[in-house]
Amino acid sequence: MVIIGAGPAGTRCAETLLAAGIKPILIDENRRDGGQIYRRQPEGFKRDYSALYGTEAAKARDLHESFDRLRPQIDYRPDTLAWNLTHGELCCASQGVHTVVEYDALILCAGATDRLMPIKGWQLAGTYSLGGSQIALKSQSVSIGSRVVFMGSGPLLYLVASQYVKAGADVAAVLDTSPFGKRVSAMPKLLARPGLLFNGMKLLGQLYSAGVPVHLGVQPEEIIGSEQDGVTGVRVKLANGTALNVDCDALALGYHLRPETQLADLAGCQLRFDEASGQWVLAVDEEGRTSVKGFYAAGDGAKIRGADAAEQAGRLVAMALLEDLDLPVDNSRQAEVRKSLVAMDRFRVGLAEAFPWPAAQAAALPDDAIVCRCEMISAGELRGVVREK
Repeated sequence: MVIIGAGPAGTRCAETLLAAGIKPILIDENRRDGGQIYRRQPEGFKRDYSALYGTEAAKARDLHESFDRLRPQIDYRPDTLAWNLTHGELCCASQGVHTVVEYDALILCAGATDRLMPIKGWQLAGTYSLGGSQIALKSQSVSIGSRVVFMGSGPLLYLVASQYVKAGADVAAVLDTSPFGKRVSAMPKLLARPGLLFNGMKLLGQLYSAGVPVHLGVQPEEIIGSEQDGVTGVRVKLANGTALNVDCDALALGYHLRPETQLADLAGCQLRFDEASGQWVLAVDEEGRTSVKGFYAAGDGAKIRGADAAEQAGRLVAMALLEDLDLPVDNSRQAEVRKSLVAMDRFRVGLAEAFPWPAAQAAALPDDAIVCRCEMISAGELRGVVREK
């Protein structure tokens, strides 16, 4: 039994399988466990949990301590990239060495990555994803710039901005594309998890208390700068139509997350279009089974619901595997986990409504805006190809 990912879902999945007498192989591309949200700091770094994880400190500590108890009892393979698979075989690479891992069942707990929307000028040095800026802070205790702007939408925008404020960084502004009215209309769904809603309000309050300007309903126009100097500012249009320029030397950008589905796609698993978030996601049943026998998924790689839901989904998918192996499962515990995920899913839909994906922003991109930062392909070039076809 192979689990990919040592974040919240992977850890709880391994814990549940081990309790049932199954010793799984746990593969993770990071050097240490915890995933992205509970990423551990490197060995030798001594920042306390409160400084590193804020309101999620207790949850991070609990997950880390759980993994520390698991580690001697499972086949844990950190710093290992799972890059391809065939039926029953997983291709991995670690420190330049290629290996093939055979499996009877594979549980994908690979999490999610940043979801980005291009903006004119985003190819300039100093433009980061929200996840990248968070990694810099958690892993190396450094800010991505001396004066940072956070732009995009979604809970991660406020979480990372508040973490930067807490670390003493100069946060010039938080620029959110979602209007306030969307949050009001989504409130009935967001109240499915009042504790998380309160934490979100608390993060916003911390930013206001620190004197950080927070603007809602903005329309991003351009990241200002040059190839020589990198980012020097950002220009947006405020909700009232007023133009706003903010000076900065770094920008963290992101709009929620997108699930890591590459391995599932290679395995031939079916995808479905999620109307709430406006993106393609892995098609799984209530317990994490995909359309391919022996291939399971849990956590944000299956459905983006956050770290708490990932832990529960990790437990549930392990129970599904045990059921498929005709092994005993605690039915009352299984029902309890399912029930908790119903509320979490309602909250997920509420978040998608409160912080919508700005699809219109793509149509409004000027022709000279770079879309692909690797190959420097512009929006105009892409539109030209589409017209030719």
